[in-house]
Amino acid sequence: MKKPFVDKAQLEAIAAQYPTPFHLYDEHGIRENARRLRAAFSWNPGFREYFAVKATPTPAILKLLKEEGCGCDCSSLAELLMAERCGITGEDIVFSSNDTPAEEFQLAHQLGAIINLDDLTMVDYLERAIGCVPEKVCCRYNPGGIFTLGQTREGFQVMDDPGSAKYGMTRDQLSEAFRLLAAKGAKEFGIHAFLASNTLSNEYYPTLARILFRLAVELQEETGVHITFIDLSGGIGVPYRPEQPANDIAAIGEGVRQAYEEILVSAGMGDVALYAELGRFMLAPYGHLVTRAIHEKHIYKEYIGVDACACDLMRPAMYGAYHHITVMGKEDAPCDHRYDVVGGLCENNDKFAIDRMLPKIDLGDLLVIHDTGAHGHSMGYNYNGRLRSAELLLHEDGSVTCIRRAETIEDYFSTVVW
Repeated sequence: MKKPFVDKAQLEAIAAQYPTPFHLYDEHGIRENARRLRAAFSWNPGFREYFAVKATPTPAILKLLKEEGCGCDCSSLAELLMAERCGITGEDIVFSSNDTPAEEFQLAHQLGAIINLDDLTMVDYLERAIGCVPEKVCCRYNPGGIFTLGQTREGFQVMDDPGSAKYGMTRDQLSEAFRLLAAKGAKEFGIHAFLASNTLSNEYYPTLARILFRLAVELQEETGVHITFIDLSGGIGVPYRPEQPANDIAAIGEGVRQAYEEILVSAGMGDVALYAELGRFMLAPYGHLVTRAIHEKHIYKEYIGVDACACDLMRPAMYGAYHHITVMGKEDAPCDHRYDVVGGLCENNDKFAIDRMLPKIDLGDLLVIHDTGAHGHSMGYNYNGRLRSAELLLHEDGSVTCIRRAETIEDYFSTVVW
């Protein structure tokens, strides 16, 4: 059973100061999770988590993670600027983008970021954009085909389609890119790949690691370049449904360690640092979208209308994604009412839950929508003139800080030329 990290009394007190809807983040949970990740990979002296900024591009969150030793994985000009304004620069940034404008490469280089190239043509493009090739550079690999992990011990099959993804280079292109970059002056090389999203398996990272470790050994032998780091990117998921098993980051770290010893150390490459670019795993469980029931409707189905909408959390509308819902104060009540929980957009997919069994919901009840700490507020938008909600941080001492205010009508009209 999923439990909120706040109780009803706390939430009512917060909502009295900050009107619903709002996103609330749990500082304690975020810090503890970052420490678990660091401990799981402590066997690799160069290990570094580069938090995927796109998941939660909020300065207070980036600063909190910086305190826990995390860098930033950026993919746009705005994300680079946000990292810089949070005091995160140099090799504390990995810049992983695609279809990249020249000015974004220029800013990444100016900040001293590690640049991860998405395509072979980007080698010459980068050189033209910044006037050189960096001494430390990374290339993104796409093995093509379908990636499958088979039936895992948790009973879930992992399958994704790298061959249809727009990201990364082929095996031959990667080798050519390394040779070309070396000829242009690069001295330290990295390999990056992302093969599956939101995996619920302790085997995904070790499997990916084996693919990239073997590739690194082959490429170093083929090209003679010095591969100093391997970026395992993201893909470690979270259990959105209560019945799903959570990943064990300690077991994942141990699986990667075994692959590292078997492949890299035995090939004389025991100095390779490992990077991660986790976003969802780092933040999703430690964010709630808090909303209040404001209407009920009884037609062919039973509807509960809330004051949040898909503009606050678009994953259910966009992907049909499941997000668990807790009716605050009724955690132990029987789930004997079937509802569609909906927002007020003029779109029929603006539904947080469809045919969801929940306790009886009364108008005024506070609802917590779980696992919105990543790809929640960050994917917000203004359709129908809806305004994006506030972001709040629940501190370890129980106090709450507003870390992004709610938008106003003045914000909405601020870019208009009348």
